[in-house]
Amino acid sequence: MQAPETTVTPNRRAAAMPFIMITVLIDMMAIGLIIPVLPPLVGTFTGSQADHAFWYGVVTFAFGFANFFGSPVLGALSDQYGRRPVLLLGFTGLALSFFVTGLATALWMLVAVRLVSGALQANASVAQAYVADISAPEERTKRFGMLGAMFGMGFVLGPVMGGILGDINLHLPFFVAGSLAIVNALYGVLVLPESLPPERRSKVNWRKANPVAAFKQLQGLEGVGSLVAVLGLASLAQFVMHTTWVLYTGFKFGWGPKENGWSLFAVGAMSVLVQGGLIRVALKRTTPQRIAVIGLMSSSICYALWGAATEGWMMYAVVGLNLFGFMATTALQSVVSNAADSHSQGKTLGAVASLNSLTAVLAPVLGAALLTLVSDLPRGDWRIGAPFFLCAALQVAATVLALRHFRLHPSTPAAITAESAA
Repeated sequence: MQAPETTVTPNRRAAAMPFIMITVLIDMMAIGLIIPVLPPLVGTFTGSQADHAFWYGVVTFAFGFANFFGSPVLGALSDQYGRRPVLLLGFTGLALSFFVTGLATALWMLVAVRLVSGALQANASVAQAYVADISAPEERTKRFGMLGAMFGMGFVLGPVMGGILGDINLHLPFFVAGSLAIVNALYGVLVLPESLPPERRSKVNWRKANPVAAFKQLQGLEGVGSLVAVLGLASLAQFVMHTTWVLYTGFKFGWGPKENGWSLFAVGAMSVLVQGGLIRVALKRTTPQRIAVIGLMSSSICYALWGAATEGWMMYAVVGLNLFGFMATTALQSVVSNAADSHSQGKTLGAVASLNSLTAVLAPVLGAALLTLVSDLPRGDWRIGAPFFLCAALQVAATVLALRHFRLHPSTPAAITAESAA
């Protein structure tokens, strides 16, 4: 069975992987640019490390809170009107967010703009739905891996650029990121074709376009069930890490934007290596379910090692060890996507995004609270790693649930074969 890559828009372009991969690359570069500098920017409005951790938690909470409610609505809208207009809305929201953040003169402005941009932004889930639209079920794991490689490439280029620019001026990366978002919007208007043909669209059911209904839909998919909890725990661990990485390394090692930019460069480079090639090798030898379990186990160990690190170079060493950890999310997303029909990919992956947004709401609350508790400890103290120890515990719980789920649902979709990974 071949992927349905024949959708033609008025400009006569057929939807295909290269189009969406370019979109995701530019999008993630823009997002990656601000990661090393947003925490220090928040710090310019605070007077202590404890206040710094608290208010950075508030700013990141605002985005996750708005995105939690916005993602299922945007996912459902993409099922009715197509992926392209929803992506364009997301690019516009990002551009607004970056420019206003760069011009912010008070903390309330940072919180307000993150609320607005969170409500308008569902680019990741809509891009995944785009890939599902143009891919046969047996190709989705491989193609989600290709998409993951673009996410990783964005995090290779974005954070290191943000770190270098932020070392010059903390506000500069936000204006560069806003410009990239505008470039992406223009690309979307002029080049990006639609992937969802009219005959495969479905009307929005507003009663079901909410996070609670989205979770029920996920749980109702055959073969998914408790994987919702696995996705939630793994996502919570990942977002706690993302929320606290820059502040943690600053508190523990004294790192600034430049050092954090290079460390996130290493994370992105490993993601590209794994998602762009190694996951295909793994798929030739085993199933997405097994890859997910091994990846969850690997991440459990590596989170603990990051928390226990006593020297900055150790953070890089652990990134290299977490080879299978970079495969886990892609494998889980593939299992969930293959359980949904062609008419509900947007809603399904929007529900996954909403689940991610819920964890993005909880992560800054947990991460900031833990960092606030340890903020007065001397530099290098092992207890500063408390957020990462929490991540390790969450990932262990996800591993246990995944093992139980796959024992109860051992069958692998027949379409997912070694040939599809070639």
